Amino acid sequence: MQNLGIKHLSAGELLRAEREREGSQYGQVIESHIRNGTIVPVEITCKLLENNFKNPFRGYRFGLRYKIYHENHATDLISKQRMKAMDNSPSAKIFLIDGFPRNQDNVDGWERMMLSKAKVLFVLYIHCPDDICVKRCLSRNEGRSDDNEESLRKRIKTYHTQTIPIIEYYKAQNLVRQISAVTSAEEVFF
Repeated sequence: MQNLGIKHLSAGELLRAEREREGSQYGQVIESHIRNGTIVPVEITCKLLENNFKNPFRGYRFGLRYKIYHENHATDLISKQRMKAMDNSPSAKIFLIDGFPRNQDNVDGWERMMLSKAKVLFVLYIHCPDDICVKRCLSRNEGRSDDNEESLRKRIKTYHTQTIPIIEYYKAQNLVRQISAVTSAEEVFF
């Protein structure tokens, strides 16, 4: 996996790291959105992605191709191991962006700010029923402030009202590749 040239960028991880960064101008805004289960403004997310594209310590430059990866909270140890292998790829030319875009504002912002810098190859949509997503999130024990039933229900409501239309938008462009995450992680990711 390390030689595939894929760099995993998790929008959620970037946002959580920025929220915790001392002196962050976005920290309180990000925390408020995470706590309320709403979507962080696109300008913030795109800026964090852009910073990671051009981070000289990781060898990434603008204009590189990437993949958008939509995940409906089906994370577990196997997928984390796979993502870690992608993170360790020193020659990344493809970015797998996890958890972005999530609503029409995200799509519009991406197209306005980033489209000239990266090409969407496809959207990987890993579908998982809501009840399984809640169960997996509550049992992952990562200590996230939004891993509680109330926040998860808000996030799922936001997902249905704002993210599903985005998946349909990309389906209309024949860019969506969908797989089911109902089975075990080994079956989904390998």
